[in-house]
Amino acid sequence: MTVTLLILASVLGFVHIFAAILVETRIRGSAWNAGPRDHTDPEDVPVIVGRLRRAQANFLETFPFFATLMLICLVSGTEDWRVTTGGWIYLAARAAYLPIYAKGTPGIRSLIWLVSILGIALIGWAATAG
Repeated sequence: MTVTLLILASVLGFVHIFAAILVETRIRGSAWNAGPRDHTDPEDVPVIVGRLRRAQANFLETFPFFATLMLICLVSGTEDWRVTTGGWIYLAARAAYLPIYAKGTPGIRSLIWLVSILGIALIGWAATAG
């Protein structure tokens, strides 16, 4: 299950990466996407694109901790309920985070982030006990 969760979280990472660029390409056009984007004013970023970029950055801030702890559990042979449950909690929270952030729902975004951190903490507990 550890490998499956790592793969799913990696796929979710690609979803985060592509979400912002696909939306921005839809707004600016494929010529913009195919070009060097030299003259794209950072202040001229549509609100939704900014939110998606920040959600992506936030995912990339938490994923290394998740992946490292999952790999520690994998290498040490620790695969108990804490690893599986923590992995699914992290994955579900991170999957929910992207659309909630994109929508701009206040308050819930921070709560979902905290839930994802609790998932990582559960995996960390297993990693240190293993």
